[in-house]
Amino acid sequence: MNIQYKWLLIVLAFGFIACESDDDAPEMEEVVITSGEADFSKFVSVGNSLTAGFTDGALFIAGQENSLPNIMAQQFALAGGGDFLQPLMSDNIGGALLGGTQILNPRFFFDGSGPALLGAVPTTEITAALSGSFNNMGIPGAKSFHLVAPGYGNVAGLTMMPATANPYFVRIASDPAATVLGDAMAQSPTFFSLWIGNNDVLGYALSGGDGSDPITDTALFTQVYNTLVGTLTSGGAKGVVFNIPDVTAIAHFTTVPFAPLDPTSETFGPLIPALNTQFAGLNQVFTALGVPERSIVFATDAASPVVIKDESLTDLTAQITGALQMAGVDAGTAAVTGFLYGQARPANENDLLVLPSSAIIGQVNTDAVMTLMGLGLSQAQAGQLAVNGVTFPLEDKWVLIPSEQQEIATATTTFNSVIDTAVQQAGLAFVDANGLLDQVSAGGIQFDEFLMQGNLVFGGLFSLDGVHPTARGYAFLANSAATAINTTYGSNLPAVKAVDYPLFYSATLQ
Repeated sequence: MNIQYKWLLIVLAFGFIACESDDDAPEMEEVVITSGEADFSKFVSVGNSLTAGFTDGALFIAGQENSLPNIMAQQFALAGGGDFLQPLMSDNIGGALLGGTQILNPRFFFDGSGPALLGAVPTTEITAALSGSFNNMGIPGAKSFHLVAPGYGNVAGLTMMPATANPYFVRIASDPAATVLGDAMAQSPTFFSLWIGNNDVLGYALSGGDGSDPITDTALFTQVYNTLVGTLTSGGAKGVVFNIPDVTAIAHFTTVPFAPLDPTSETFGPLIPALNTQFAGLNQVFTALGVPERSIVFATDAASPVVIKDESLTDLTAQITGALQMAGVDAGTAAVTGFLYGQARPANENDLLVLPSSAIIGQVNTDAVMTLMGLGLSQAQAGQLAVNGVTFPLEDKWVLIPSEQQEIATATTTFNSVIDTAVQQAGLAFVDANGLLDQVSAGGIQFDEFLMQGNLVFGGLFSLDGVHPTARGYAFLANSAATAINTTYGSNLPAVKAVDYPLFYSATLQ
């Protein structure tokens, strides 16, 4: 094994140092930084957006420079590591174009109160493919099976419905039929990192569990993951592997409260008496049907929960319609009420609202307006009954109900068991990302003088998209990887400092 050495000077001070005493001067001790049993000379990193350096909702140069594997590569360089090439975007705007048309949004920036989308046009053109090979093979949006899918980098697949290609891999694929794993292995890695599987459950969570992005089948995940590890280690390479954190604990799902309707709001507060009168008849029906917990009442002295559709509830559409007609309500109004609230209930502390829901709660749902007009309502009537989370129950895509959270938890546990078995069998270094996020959720985790917490904007760990880490968060993970590598392979990689990595990128950084 070809191990190069770099030298660090560590200052050791003994006792009190007198100002004019040469005998008391600090002693200097040279410490060799070594790779131990590992060989960092050809480091290749495989994964998804967490590997690519995605942050603040986009991929851009500054974020890539502070990506997890790039920070790791800088540590590896002290112990024989070679160059680490990344497929840098064209700007610090983020987003991308396909044939001149924008297909990916720019990054977020902090506007003084929260995340705001950068008002700039991306300059990265997907069709302007990059030549050569890249050590960072993190492909934002990739699920486990995408890494072994031929054609995932074929630009023609971007226009298919659904898309069969990924724009980020289109930029760097060695040929249209290439696979991510194949292009990684073509570089003959001596050391690798692998962090994949997050999107296999995260996609389902981000969609509110509405079924549009299902959790990966367990058998498929097991087969693919074992193929990835078996292939990456087939040439004798060693590596470090990260498992899947509890995605429901990230800021994307913990920022929007279940009860955001403020009675002091000038737009909502004055409507409360009329709304409670409007729902009184429906609430009587709920009580008569034995489900008073579904009653919709808005408080005048406290924040109220949003109204959601819970598909796990018994559908009472027919019962509500019939009961209201028996009470003298006209057939049309009774039918619309049953249609709207057959599976409705107030949200509670067990529900998780996705971050984008904050932008639509209390807003008129134009699609719902058209649907209600199709049921015979006037535009004015439809508009009154189409207020998201108030008169129109929030759709499945905006909320993770407990049963959906349980599906995610079960899949995460199962997938992590597959990862753990593969790591143990291959003797790889391991970072328990799931356990680290548990510590963050329990109050925070210390990184030098900073307490890394999970709240959006100022928590330190999550960037402005609520899903991906900040640069400081990636640095923390790089240190966790270094610790695991040192333990497994006998290296003594040093830690990076938290203060060297930012939480925000300026809006003027372009």
